[in-house]
Amino acid sequence: MAPPPPSPSMAPPGLIHSAPGLPDTCALPQPPAAATMSGPAAETPSAIQICRIMRPDDANVAGNVHGGTVLKMIEEAGAIISTRHCNSQNGERCVAALARVERTDFLSPMCIGEVAHVSAEITYTSKHSVEVQVNVMSENILTGTKKLTNKATLWYVPLSLKNVDKVLEVPPVVYSRQEQEEEGRKRYEAQKLERMETKWRNGDIVQPVLNPEPNTVSYSQSSLIHLVGPSDCTLHGFVHGGVTMKLMDEVAGIVAARHCKTNIVTASVDAINFHDKIRKGCVITISGRMTFTSNKSMEIEVLVDADPVVNNFVKRYRAASAFFTFVSLSPEGKSLPVPQLVPETEDEKKRFEEGKGRYLQMKAKRQGQAETQA
Repeated sequence: MAPPPPSPSMAPPGLIHSAPGLPDTCALPQPPAAATMSGPAAETPSAIQICRIMRPDDANVAGNVHGGTVLKMIEEAGAIISTRHCNSQNGERCVAALARVERTDFLSPMCIGEVAHVSAEITYTSKHSVEVQVNVMSENILTGTKKLTNKATLWYVPLSLKNVDKVLEVPPVVYSRQEQEEEGRKRYEAQKLERMETKWRNGDIVQPVLNPEPNTVSYSQSSLIHLVGPSDCTLHGFVHGGVTMKLMDEVAGIVAARHCKTNIVTASVDAINFHDKIRKGCVITISGRMTFTSNKSMEIEVLVDADPVVNNFVKRYRAASAFFTFVSLSPEGKSLPVPQLVPETEDEKKRFEEGKGRYLQMKAKRQGQAETQA
């Protein structure tokens, strides 16, 4: 059976021009580094790079590139390389669906007019999943200056084109060193355990509260309702992971802005888990609530629920969840203190302590990395 035509986010290598002589998007195969690994076949590269110039419609209210736009580009690169790899051997054709995004740090802002270089590389495969590591560089095309803006790790699973509920096996990769496979297996087992723990605690719903007090959870919590249309979906009828991530980032940003009343930017995303597919025609509710504040950062939990309104046999379900971290900035772009969150209920106090634990754990990890580099 001939492979299906590629969707826009899984386009073959090429260059798309939005104006004469102006490159807008390209997906170019990159040779894998000799120190890492190679794919199962020479014609199926284990690394690619996507390039796109940032335009005014990519901007947030502060004028920098929207964090959700960056997340969407990261997911597109991961979808291309993982789908190519999963179809690199003869067998049932499939599309790679995003299952999880590990913690992603926004290391530096990207500006309108700069070129984003999104590099993706397959670093591990299990029987039914693919790990893709992505780096994002921004380039000032006037000065030639480049800087690293994002690093992310994504996990994909191959779904059959004949039956999108069927998960297929992933072609194995060849590692240049035995340690790479062992390290990859440890990362796989760790993320698998975290996904299960997240699924167990995902039963609650964000409920509106009348006349909430400032600085409380209820005061800033926000929801967005979106009807999933064809432009949100792959050719196979379910939502691109990047579309969902962009909507989640928007809601988290609204929560952060309502809480501190200043300009805010995404600082990091702590593991986005995709629990189930979202099909075309569903109504999705993206809800965000503040869980923790430090002196200069805010943690926001974002939940995505899908309601198949045209299907009476399927009930509303939890489709995705994540924790976003935002920081408050002055008009000059300097970090500002954050108003401290006032948890009221026992559940809010519990979530605050859990958020504090994640904050301290990540702070200790960064300090350890800084000491190692020194």
